[in-house]
Amino acid sequence: MATLQTIRSKGPLLVIVIGLALFAFIAGDAWKILQPHQGAQNVGEVNGESLSAQDYQKMVEELSEVYKLTSGLNSLSDEQLTGVKDQVWRTYVENQLIAAQAEKLGLTVTKAEIQAIIDEGTHPLLAQTPFRNPQTGAFDKDMLKKFLVDYANLGKSQMPAQYVEYYQKLGTFWQFVEKTLAQSTLAEKYQNLIVKSLISNPVSAEDAFKSRTEQSDMLLAGVPYTSINDSTIQITDDEVKALYNEKKEQFKQLVETRDIRYIDVHVVPSDADRQAVLEEVTTASNQLSETNSDYAAFVRANGSSVNYSDIPVNKSVLPLDVAARLDSASVNEVYGPYYNQSDDSYNTFKIISKTTAPDSIQVRQIQVYSETIDKTKTLADSIYNALKGGADFAEVAKIYGQPGEAAWISARSWEGADLDAENAKYVSTLISQPVNELANLEIGQGRLILQVMNKKSMQPKYKVAVVKRPVEFSKETYNAAYNKFSQFVAQNTTLESLEKNVEESGYSLIPRSDFSSAEHNVGGIKSTREALKWVFDAKPGEVSPLYECGENDHLMVVALERVNKAGYRNINRVADMLKDEIRRDKKAEKIMGEMKNFNSVAQVKEMKDAVSDTVKHVTFSASAYIAATGRSEQAVSAVAAKTAVNQTSAPIKGNAGVYMIQVYGKENGTEEFDAKKEEETLSNTAANIVARQLINDLYQNAGVVDNRYLYF
Repeated sequence: MATLQTIRSKGPLLVIVIGLALFAFIAGDAWKILQPHQGAQNVGEVNGESLSAQDYQKMVEELSEVYKLTSGLNSLSDEQLTGVKDQVWRTYVENQLIAAQAEKLGLTVTKAEIQAIIDEGTHPLLAQTPFRNPQTGAFDKDMLKKFLVDYANLGKSQMPAQYVEYYQKLGTFWQFVEKTLAQSTLAEKYQNLIVKSLISNPVSAEDAFKSRTEQSDMLLAGVPYTSINDSTIQITDDEVKALYNEKKEQFKQLVETRDIRYIDVHVVPSDADRQAVLEEVTTASNQLSETNSDYAAFVRANGSSVNYSDIPVNKSVLPLDVAARLDSASVNEVYGPYYNQSDDSYNTFKIISKTTAPDSIQVRQIQVYSETIDKTKTLADSIYNALKGGADFAEVAKIYGQPGEAAWISARSWEGADLDAENAKYVSTLISQPVNELANLEIGQGRLILQVMNKKSMQPKYKVAVVKRPVEFSKETYNAAYNKFSQFVAQNTTLESLEKNVEESGYSLIPRSDFSSAEHNVGGIKSTREALKWVFDAKPGEVSPLYECGENDHLMVVALERVNKAGYRNINRVADMLKDEIRRDKKAEKIMGEMKNFNSVAQVKEMKDAVSDTVKHVTFSASAYIAATGRSEQAVSAVAAKTAVNQTSAPIKGNAGVYMIQVYGKENGTEEFDAKKEEETLSNTAANIVARQLINDLYQNAGVVDNRYLYF
């Protein structure tokens, strides 16, 4: 049971009544990750094997529960859930790619190997589990073993049902860890098989060391490409085509994408809306001065975005604008109304009381449950009286299958939280209970015997009734914006028509190239899934219906401009980029021709539009930054490393211009050469590069299909 207490001590309010906070942690899946779908619908495919929507949903739910358990969260935000969905998909694809190759090679991972990893206890994943030594934070295999024994004996245990549920959830989490260890170990085996062929040697190690530590100081002069007008450079279609064929592999597109244009109308409050909110907050401010009870109902009735807490809180929990004004108001005085620009709100508040309360409370407790409320009360009274009579708290707790150990609870666990009546009652008892005294607290259907052992970090705390009203648009304002935009969309049903009339109507047509189905929204706006689905079902030139999206504050219409098929990009799509490179090369050729017979930096300085600089501490392994042209130049670094002191280089073709350098000094760093360490670094670097390239190559040959956007 000590294992459970250690694990549970980290989460906010986890030590509060099991029937309340813990139950919310375990069973509080208020959100639904994905809506269930009927039929055999597949969200993707790897190596010809399909992943069903149902299986994908289960994996998302599994990883979500892992995140909640390890972070102490009761639910995930939209952004966190989106991250979970993407991680599940990436992990699934990579595991499928590796598994297919491992099967061909006969690579497997045995249970004995996984147990050896657990016994060693150094794998990074183990450090993310709750089974950690509270003093060192390191994975504790003994704590895990103790839990697994308790978990195996759940059916024989007499612990409360809520504990059983928590153990079951933790058991499921550990099964996930074991599965992930097996998958990652298999991937390591396969990658090691490949990268072991990349063996470094002393010569390359010494070169790598010198490239990092040998520094050059130099004088530099050059002529920027911008000194030559683009219009003077002629480029033919044959030149563009030749460069395209040379670099064709760089233009390979793995998935089909879309070029779209969209109009996003953000509905904002009108002046009349602002005035209406101000008038309502002014009325609330006048009423607040006359209100002396039920402040929670008052702030709710006035639509405040800040709930009232009858438990004193630190000022840091309150909105920043309120906290900054607390010292300007007295107890029972109403401050406001005032406008706060940072959250676009009108505000008023009243300080109900000011006190001093602890920021940390150490408490131990015994939770009491029985078949009926009366039996629970009788049992709780018996335990309470026994403890009052001198019985040992920890020994009594063990009798009822509980650790009875003292744990520190931070005020951050409850301050700012929307506590229900039972939790508020519990926290109030913690704050008011004298140290070392016992309390017999009725919570819901159960009882709680608690003893506050210590209190520390006494801080000023406030009860404040806050009416904060963000300025929001009215129904009339929204309808006006909708009707205007709806009329515009109805009159412009093609992309050509949108382009022609958008500016005159006061809207903006926003371009977006290479839009992928793996994205989660259009234009970064929430709730645009239907628009996204439309994009991948439309034909070029078509215009979508009007979508209401965002947080009911955006209107959107989308037009499909172009479909970019998987494969090599059309030369016309990359022609401008190719022309830029050709133009730069021709300018470089011209400038280098003028420098052909130069043998000093001084000669370059005399050229028209020349720039010069002194550049120090340049190494081969890092691109030299040339302030005079505002660009990093790897070619300059490479030439500097090979140029002797007091020698001048030939013209150097760079990214932003043509340069000549004169090295006037070289020095070695203070680091001593360690051949073994350097070879190991080179091998690891090569292995990482190969591992990334390996997955990329496998991906390209696996026929990966991602249709998640159709369902989730």
